[in-house]
Amino acid sequence: MAAVTLKDVAERAGVSIKTVSNVVRNAPRVSEATRKRVLKAVHELGYRPNPSARRLRTGHSGLIGLAVPDLATPYFAELAHHVRTEAAHLGLTVLIEETLGDATEELRLATGVGASLLDGVILSPLGVSPDELAAVANEFPLVLLGERSYERDQVGADHVLIDNVAAARDATAHLAALGRTRIAAIGVDQQGSATSRQRLEGFQLALHDAGVTYDPRLAPAIKEFDRRNGLLAMRALTALPADVRPDAVFCFSDLLAVGAQRALFEAGLTIPDDVAVASIDGSDEALYSTPSLTSVVPDKTAIASLAVKCLAARIRSDQPLPFEVHTAPHWLHARESTNGGRQQLFR
Repeated sequence: MAAVTLKDVAERAGVSIKTVSNVVRNAPRVSEATRKRVLKAVHELGYRPNPSARRLRTGHSGLIGLAVPDLATPYFAELAHHVRTEAAHLGLTVLIEETLGDATEELRLATGVGASLLDGVILSPLGVSPDELAAVANEFPLVLLGERSYERDQVGADHVLIDNVAAARDATAHLAALGRTRIAAIGVDQQGSATSRQRLEGFQLALHDAGVTYDPRLAPAIKEFDRRNGLLAMRALTALPADVRPDAVFCFSDLLAVGAQRALFEAGLTIPDDVAVASIDGSDEALYSTPSLTSVVPDKTAIASLAVKCLAARIRSDQPLPFEVHTAPHWLHARESTNGGRQQLFR
């Protein structure tokens, strides 16, 4: 039996082949009624897109990869949603990979090995070293997300990030402006990751700006940026002598802050009266936690848009393009965990 073609689907749905192509690629320029009619025809005929055939016609499959460390982390889950949305605007389909920070897996994806149908990859590296990336970055269209722990020209790839030092400085300055003087930091990880180093730097700069001395006892080491480690670190902080115990805490992620809030609840301490809490990520989890969490919000839409457009331009260009570093904006959203009171989420 002959394979079902775009023409077959177009005839069944009563639309043009171009319209069927737009629906299959999830392009936005199709009415909902037309989209439903085409998808009904696709289902009835059993049509399956053939990326290999598309690559033979155009030289591109229209498939790009997004590789992140952990899809269970709200930040990366939300970012993946934005990348998919932005890619659809350009007629691209996204395949999402979870690397769990494994250096070998990150390097495999950065080179396109084992993913022959992918036109390029957006990678949020965690385990792979700058030298390893530098050795392969020119072999395959690649855009990096997240912190840079290397010089601008060391790795030949576009890079999209936020200013982590400035973001951490803003969150800590907000706590200091409340008059808090024993400000703790939860997020100094044992691996010495770029995220941890940069956010600690911003934290320390804000303390210096406020005339507050950095106390290493208020920066316990953690293993992971998750709820459990936030809980354990905050338990250790609440066990300190009364004259050392923090009156505010800056957490390096929303998940750490949620865990810290639970530990404060267990200790019978109130937020923000006894301990004010601020974080970075701007996730929905911060919005819906009780109390709602003050958090620095990276512009995830801008991050996704910049990353997808950079990758698409590199894929479609016949000439080598200069590599660029793009810094997406961020802002501080102050909520109940520092402002107190009760705020209605939606009015």
